[in-house]
Amino acid sequence: MFAWHGPWMKTLLTSTDSTPTSKLVFGAMQFGGTADQDASKAMFEACIDAGITHFDTANAYTEGQSESILGKLAAPMREKLIIASKIGYRGGSGRSNLLGQFNDSRRRLGADTIDVLYLHRYDPEIDLRETFGTLAELQGKHQIRYIGVSNFAAWQVMKAQIAAAEFETRIDIVQPMYSLVKRQAEVEILPMCTDQGIAAATYSPLGGGLLTGKYGRAGASGRLVSDKRYGARYGQASMHETAKSLSTFAKEIGVAPATLAVAWAMSHSSAPTPIISGRSVAQLRPSLEALDFDMTPEMREKISSLSITPPPATDRIEEV
Repeated sequence: MFAWHGPWMKTLLTSTDSTPTSKLVFGAMQFGGTADQDASKAMFEACIDAGITHFDTANAYTEGQSESILGKLAAPMREKLIIASKIGYRGGSGRSNLLGQFNDSRRRLGADTIDVLYLHRYDPEIDLRETFGTLAELQGKHQIRYIGVSNFAAWQVMKAQIAAAEFETRIDIVQPMYSLVKRQAEVEILPMCTDQGIAAATYSPLGGGLLTGKYGRAGASGRLVSDKRYGARYGQASMHETAKSLSTFAKEIGVAPATLAVAWAMSHSSAPTPIISGRSVAQLRPSLEALDFDMTPEMREKISSLSITPPPATDRIEEV
């Protein structure tokens, strides 16, 4: 069941017909929300044409519409795709809540088996043995193939990994935030993935849209304006300076800033698979173009210099 090759190599996710995961993941968070049925279908087809095999959704997205729309679109080619969903964002990670949400997700996706099932966030109130005993049971019934965790700190992942081992299973993939303006994952999470053979599907490579450059224009609209949570997350002046500098560099070389932002996230040494999304094909296209962009080490270094590199996880930083 597991493509585990030791601590020097990350987990390789495959579809049920052994199609390997693509270099990018499409996130269907907008399906049934800012993307209606037609826009959702158009983006799904654009992703398939680009060679994307890995699609991500969650029980909590758009009141279940995201899962329902994705399930219908994916049905004709289900065996060739990797479908991931997440549970436990609301109601905690206790057995009863997880099973209820999982059954809802499976029904909406129209699938007997969900390829990747994530815990949507860490729950300090529930014993991890209860949580991973439940996930191991679903895996043993072949109702899920891979186990993932989202929004976990590195220490939380390793604590959960110990609990998972009690049930002869493991965490195969994690989903942290990672972009040019949110680089904390470089400190412990991504090195942990490399060391432990865990795959990383990193989200928000565009920094909530900040790295597209659109918020540098007067009257710009989007989540950073309409959603207080995103406004606070990306509200630091240094982040906006980074976005401005990236746009300037992108213009100099004739590439969309979004393409550079996604390609930069892809090029980390841990080989993450960034999750891209959008409200339309036009908005999605620059992110898809990162698949064919040649991010050289020199260019990565130049782009990295546009933002603050987080210090290493040590109290002896002066000796590193």
